[in-house]
Amino acid sequence: MTNATPRPSFLAAALLSWYPRHQRDLPWRHTRDPYAIWLSEVILQQTRVAQGLPYYETFLSAYPTVQQLAAAPEAEVLRYWQGLGYYSRARNMHHTAQQVVNEFGGRFPGTYAGLLRLRGVGPYTAAAIASFAFDEAVAVLDGNVYRVLARIFGLHSDIAAPSSRKEFQALADQHIPASTPAEFNQAIMEFGALQCTPLKPDCLFCPLQSPCWAFQHGQVALLPVKSKAKASRTRYFHYFVLRHGEQTYLRERREKDIWQGLYDFALAETTVPALPPAELLHHLEALGAHLDASQAAEPSPAYRHILSHQKLEVRFHPLTLTQPLPASALRDLGLQAYSTDEIEALPKPKLIANYCSQHGY
Repeated sequence: MTNATPRPSFLAAALLSWYPRHQRDLPWRHTRDPYAIWLSEVILQQTRVAQGLPYYETFLSAYPTVQQLAAAPEAEVLRYWQGLGYYSRARNMHHTAQQVVNEFGGRFPGTYAGLLRLRGVGPYTAAAIASFAFDEAVAVLDGNVYRVLARIFGLHSDIAAPSSRKEFQALADQHIPASTPAEFNQAIMEFGALQCTPLKPDCLFCPLQSPCWAFQHGQVALLPVKSKAKASRTRYFHYFVLRHGEQTYLRERREKDIWQGLYDFALAETTVPALPPAELLHHLEALGAHLDASQAAEPSPAYRHILSHQKLEVRFHPLTLTQPLPASALRDLGLQAYSTDEIEALPKPKLIANYCSQHGY
């Protein structure tokens, strides 16, 4: 429930006055092209602007139109995405581009309701495209907007609960002006990103200080309410970096797990950090690997890699082979030998890409 409600026009008036003086100059704010806007929104989901901007520019340069993105090989799209994480976003983006081309004649639907028919386009992305490209008065609702609304109006509903979306959406939709929906949506998101930040918001110079319920009640640090996510689990990966001559063996991850569609090395996952020598030998025998003992190298120190829902502790075991792996190992494990140039072109998790770069693979 709302504890204190400023006049509906007050929020829009304050934000639309604040925005022109504080907005960042970002390229997707200079276009009405729904494809470019959609591309920016997909990239910026769960990604900071500073990190996402180079990817946006790279994708728009490589694929200036939705038709070109739709026609691109998935592996190439994943390679351009490398380093952003959440790779399902890239796969969904590729599939959505194909849907736009195949089902909508290469044109994005021009309404919020129509945009929701696209694969991977949820309420937030649909609202962003509908307002920025087509001037439809539907409010966006991202983390920044949740925070601004919760503080100003004293909303204590858990923003992590799906049931809260309807409450926040209805409130945001009440305040979006029909005449300037795009500017209002940009303004409230920018206000949350720059002024009403999660930690140390600039309340002293805030134009909404007076009507802000959280400020007036000393609860800025307590809002919005968000329940804690489940504790992440730890997984232990042991990669066998098998090299014969100038070629190294990698495989495409096809299972329904992290990094699907990306390439990594032969892998043994254990329930404990260490891989005892006997177990290492067992895995190598299963691979049919003939090792060059004179080129033996120590396993790498543990690399710790944090994902959204799990933590990885990874060790690499560089191994030199005296002869190529047998066909049975290639078939059973999906391994294939690649040159250094070929490895560079493969889409890889950031962890694997960094290791390859550091060690000349």
